[in-house]
Amino acid sequence: MDISSVLQGGYHHPLARKWQAQRQLTKSMLMYPIFITDDPDASVPITSLPGQARWGVNKLEGFLGPLVKKGLQSVILFGVPLKCTKDGRGTPADDPSGPVILAIQKIRQLFPTVYIACDVCLCEYTDHGHCGLLNDDGTINNTPSAARIAEVAVNYAKAGAHCVAPSDMMDGRIKYIKRGLIDAGLGNKCTLMSYSAKFASALYGPFREAAGSAPSHGDRKCYQLPPAGKGLARRAIQRDTAEGADIIMVKPALPYLDIIGDAAELAQDLPIACYQVSGEFAMIHAGAKAGVYDLRTMAFETVDSMLRAGATLILTYFTPEFLDWLEA
Repeated sequence: MDISSVLQGGYHHPLARKWQAQRQLTKSMLMYPIFITDDPDASVPITSLPGQARWGVNKLEGFLGPLVKKGLQSVILFGVPLKCTKDGRGTPADDPSGPVILAIQKIRQLFPTVYIACDVCLCEYTDHGHCGLLNDDGTINNTPSAARIAEVAVNYAKAGAHCVAPSDMMDGRIKYIKRGLIDAGLGNKCTLMSYSAKFASALYGPFREAAGSAPSHGDRKCYQLPPAGKGLARRAIQRDTAEGADIIMVKPALPYLDIIGDAAELAQDLPIACYQVSGEFAMIHAGAKAGVYDLRTMAFETVDSMLRAGATLILTYFTPEFLDWLEA
């Protein structure tokens, strides 16, 4: 046997196996997506997302307090309005008395060390369920959509969000948001994390149940990226980097590891985020429930693949479990 072919001596021990990783998961890499509804006392389990719930602002202290003690460092907020009157331009999105802005203020008050990101989109707040404003024929009207998204993002930043994360996939919205933050005196006080490569995936089903954001007609394939569109993803990443994004995100994660790798190459001076979306989370739970594998083992294996591809920040519903597992 050739000496150079003997590799197992380098990973025969559990600690030595950890040393083989170029990057290891830490608590600071985890961002926890949470759903905030406009019933202040809500705590409503989401059937398709095991262990997840819609929360009211009055429940945030009891919900987040134990996680902060375990090392939770960042969250991303998704508004779930159930009582408001929706319209064509998503007016309730930045309502000062709406769930997202109230949650920003509450978390800032209760947990001043927690980093607060806000998903910025209109689909939960429009009467048609699309992520932007529509033309008369029902197609997306991109320019006013990007302007409205920027308006919402700036209002979240004014309310105290540390990060705004537009997920709408409107062309040019990063430039609009960056300009809006600068003009509001917040350009150096709020991170802009772009869902740059967000694909039109079949893995969003549980999220749409959780957020009530399914479109009333058609689909989002004209603005979310086609799953085979590697070149489009690369162009979007380069565009958003040039327009002022501070973090580049790929969504979903596991089916798009090559795109995470592309993002790490193309935006190598920026943090790279990926979103382990609701369908990925639900599938891992379903497989574990069926006895296909151990839940913890598969959760780590999937996240390790994202780190290996180049991610430095992972949005995952497994965050509470990882806070415990990383202590073990």
